[in-house]
Amino acid sequence: MGAKLSGGAAAGKYEVGANSDINVTPFVDVMLVLLIIFMVSAPLATVSIKVDLPPATPPPPDAPKPKEPKYISISTGGRLTISGAPTTLATVVNDISVAMAVPDPKNSTILIRADREVLYEDFMHVVNTLQENGFYKVGLISEDL
Repeated sequence: MGAKLSGGAAAGKYEVGANSDINVTPFVDVMLVLLIIFMVSAPLATVSIKVDLPPATPPPPDAPKPKEPKYISISTGGRLTISGAPTTLATVVNDISVAMAVPDPKNSTILIRADREVLYEDFMHVVNTLQENGFYKVGLISEDL
């Protein structure tokens, strides 16, 4: 605690003036005590859960390789290709069904990738066309930088 013992030249000899300075010493003391409490209690708050994970096993050498995924590419200007074969928005549903060569392509995931400059409208036309025809499992492909 601090006190001002003299009031200066204008005040009388025995007048004690008001102290308007903030004393931060108690504040720093309290903060240091709280810091020590949190540092001591933080390691006690961590909880570890033991998980027994199965070992990683490689696939057998005679296992069939997975099929190459079929994807729809959207180029600048709205040009569409299915795994390199050109198509149009009107025929994309039939072309993807033929390209996937599965009994029910509507239960398969269709991958879409687009150029950076493709308009959002062109992208959404393709997605809406697929959804209108029952293709609800749609994945987006992006490149890792």
